[in-house]
Amino acid sequence: MDKEPSTLQEAIIYFSYPVNCRNYVVARRWPKGVTCPICGSEKVKLSEKHNRWQCGSHHARRQFTVKTGTIFEDSPLGLDKWLTAVWMITNDKNGISSYEVSRALGVTQKTAWFMLHRIRKAMQLEPFMRLAGEIEVDETFIGGKARNMHIAQRERRITGTGTKDKVTVMGILERGGQVRTSVVENRRKAALQSEVKKHVEAGSSLYSDELKSYDGLAGDYAHQVINHAVAYVDGKVHTNGLENFWSLLKRGIHGTYVSVEPFHLYRYLGEQCFRYNNRATKKHFVNDRNRFELAMTQVANKRLTYEQLVGRQAEQP
Repeated sequence: MDKEPSTLQEAIIYFSYPVNCRNYVVARRWPKGVTCPICGSEKVKLSEKHNRWQCGSHHARRQFTVKTGTIFEDSPLGLDKWLTAVWMITNDKNGISSYEVSRALGVTQKTAWFMLHRIRKAMQLEPFMRLAGEIEVDETFIGGKARNMHIAQRERRITGTGTKDKVTVMGILERGGQVRTSVVENRRKAALQSEVKKHVEAGSSLYSDELKSYDGLAGDYAHQVINHAVAYVDGKVHTNGLENFWSLLKRGIHGTYVSVEPFHLYRYLGEQCFRYNNRATKKHFVNDRNRFELAMTQVANKRLTYEQLVGRQAEQP
């Protein structure tokens, strides 16, 4: 198959050939030609027999592969399995569990779990521009449902009101554009308003619910409030866009992942944001192939080791 894949079935067939895997990653990682990941030199030579390059400059680690310096580095798994996993997680609306990947690729569940977290790191992007226009802000709580817990676990974990033992997540949505999420300590004014000022351009139209923590933003934004005790929509004043995003997020967490540890939650938030921000709309056509290709352009310089993942070492930014 010479044509690049557009479906999962085509991707499995296409990436079953190692040369196709290498050429695909090279085209996204080095669009202007292969360079040494250590020194940046363009004087590199490919050895087809060993499937690796050698840098013409003299320094340590002169030889490198397409995996070097990417989320795939030091993995014994072939790119055929890696690229299939990337396709699956970037295009499954509700996410995909490590058990599903384990069965599909023929690897252990632990290996699949590690793979998915490395791919999630590639899906995360640091924002470089503030959101503007019509902006919705809202918060939600992520945590286990009490009715699904054993009575002994429920008594140990549920020690207060329904939200006391859950993680607070804040969302900021630009209508017709991107959504951004962050784990915050609490719903107090200092925590929420600092996130708004960090991500939203001054002068934007800001819509929130009646939470008192948003009081005082009218000086920098055209802030309007919807009282959910009275109505959920008042013309343009509503937070329904974020409510839709929370629905998708919780469907994935509760339905697919079942249990998410708080210290890994930001990775799952980044995964859901990636798919939501690259969804197909009336003004923006995006398909499975586009999402996969975008993720593959972000695999370099994002190493994540197992020691870092489980908290034994500090993770590199």
